[in-house]
Amino acid sequence: MYKLSTVDLGCTQAADYVQEVIRRVKNRDPDQKEFHQTIEEVLPSLVPLLDKHPEYMPALLRVVEPEQIVQFRVAWVDQNGEQHVNRGFRVQFSSAIGPYKGGLRFHPSVNVSILKFLGFEQVWKNSLTGMPIGGGKGGSDFDPKGKSDIEVMSFCQAFMTELARHIGANTDVPAGDIGVGGREIGFLFGQYKRLKNEFVGVLTGKGMTYGGSSIRPEATGYGLVYFVREMLKQQSKSYAGLKAIVSGAGNVAQYCAERLILYGAKPITLSDSRGWLHCKEGFTAESLELVMKAKNVDRITLEEMSPPEGCEYHEGSVWDNPPSADLALPCATQNEINLPQAQKLKQAGVFLVAEGANMPSSNEAIEFYIKNSIAYGPAKAANAGGVGVSALEMAQNSMRTTWKREEVDARLDEMMTNIFRESQAAAEEFNVPLYQGANIAGARRVLDAMLAEGIL
Repeated sequence: MYKLSTVDLGCTQAADYVQEVIRRVKNRDPDQKEFHQTIEEVLPSLVPLLDKHPEYMPALLRVVEPEQIVQFRVAWVDQNGEQHVNRGFRVQFSSAIGPYKGGLRFHPSVNVSILKFLGFEQVWKNSLTGMPIGGGKGGSDFDPKGKSDIEVMSFCQAFMTELARHIGANTDVPAGDIGVGGREIGFLFGQYKRLKNEFVGVLTGKGMTYGGSSIRPEATGYGLVYFVREMLKQQSKSYAGLKAIVSGAGNVAQYCAERLILYGAKPITLSDSRGWLHCKEGFTAESLELVMKAKNVDRITLEEMSPPEGCEYHEGSVWDNPPSADLALPCATQNEINLPQAQKLKQAGVFLVAEGANMPSSNEAIEFYIKNSIAYGPAKAANAGGVGVSALEMAQNSMRTTWKREEVDARLDEMMTNIFRESQAAAEEFNVPLYQGANIAGARRVLDAMLAEGIL
């Protein structure tokens, strides 16, 4: 058996070792601020675990380095016959507990730093689901907004032509993310099938007619609501009558709001990149349906749609002037809540924040939640429902079967309940907040597998 030593970094104490790993990452990739942010949140939170199990420490040097990063040119032609060139990426971060698993993001902001941060978060999130899936992330700086279906198809086919050689049902199984919905997944899957001449579960988030799973589009939003339900139970509370600030207007926000309404809560906001809708008495099923049509069918902004009855449109970020509420559920994008905005949430009466988006709160905002006794559900636990149902889709594809909607929903509910309980148990074991317990619970499984598999 190889010797697991910390001598190579000159540190024997966990806290010092973690800081040295962070320093090395920053020195190696000084411009990757999003990646720096996530390791500065996750690694120090593991110190209690590393103090108890110092044999894990050397694995941190490998944990922060992706197993493989692929970058490629994507050349495509628009409907006017003009050539365009974008960059495509796939960050295959960790396969310690299963094939790489994580979404594809099509957005102008996509770069290696953002994808490394998302892939790193994905490793721990996927571990928390209890399913045998590793972590990865990918995408392109292509912007599907304003593009015709023909143009999106042209890009997706060009993108998959390059990506196909790096993925597979037992190697790497991408899914959707920002800018990659059902339309894009369909085009990507079709091109993979044409290239490989096989029908396998190489992508998740597929349509029900070609290997998809029930409630996959709803899964992240529903899962968030199930996780928050368990957080509320911990405080002897229920959803009844609670007002919730929900940001975003995509799948996560839409289905989070839908399930909140079912539980008797009142989602009072939805937002997009330009502004936000405020329904003082809460969205109804009917008013939510209008937003879903505007976003999913008409593909217009909230500003461009007619506000539902009882709702007002405001420009800017909902977090700059949050209305009075009990819950804050950011479901839009990373770093949407900074410290001043977190302080305003406290003033607005918010007592619980849970994240439907990936890393929507800055580290300073998270520190404020903890110091001010605002219950905090971190993204890697609270929004794990999406990848959890993706793993269930992979299972159904492997078995050549399709489960009923009720069965998938029940499995999702059980999964999110277990994620909360395991995170809470780790928090109690190490006497730390819930977010830290989630990091520890996710890390243990990955680190155990890495030790078992040797230095790779």
